[in-house]
Amino acid sequence: MKKIYFLFILLFIPFVKVKAIEVSYQTHVQSYGWMESVSNGELSGTTGEAKRLEAIKISLSGAIADYYKVMYRVHVQSYGWLPWVSNGELAGTTGEAKRLEAIEIKLVSIDNRNLKAKYGVHNIDGWTAYLYNGEEAGTTGQAKAIDLI
Repeated sequence: MKKIYFLFILLFIPFVKVKAIEVSYQTHVQSYGWMESVSNGELSGTTGEAKRLEAIKISLSGAIADYYKVMYRVHVQSYGWLPWVSNGELAGTTGEAKRLEAIEIKLVSIDNRNLKAKYGVHNIDGWTAYLYNGEEAGTTGQAKAIDLI
């Protein structure tokens, strides 16, 4: 059975119209290192190679970056939840062969606007439902690597 590894992040905008929304992200993949940066719902990682995600960087650009910052944290094999980071900082590990097992992502408004991060991950059990602003996507304590995000 082929495993698929990737990341996707979408923004859900219920009441606010923001032009030029761009969220970019880059994953660190087992054996390959840092993958090319992708954006706005593109997949990040590998497909059919059984390579775990080990770290991620997420950033906002365009008009949205004037009103929000993106914050995220990951649950890493053997370490548990790492501290929250933001705006392009590394979450996870490199050079330690540790898998990402879960992630939480949230948008923090600078001026009380209503915008939410919408995301999901894939592991051996399949896709999670869409999750919003800081909800846990993935598993903890079950030794299941995120293979798509």
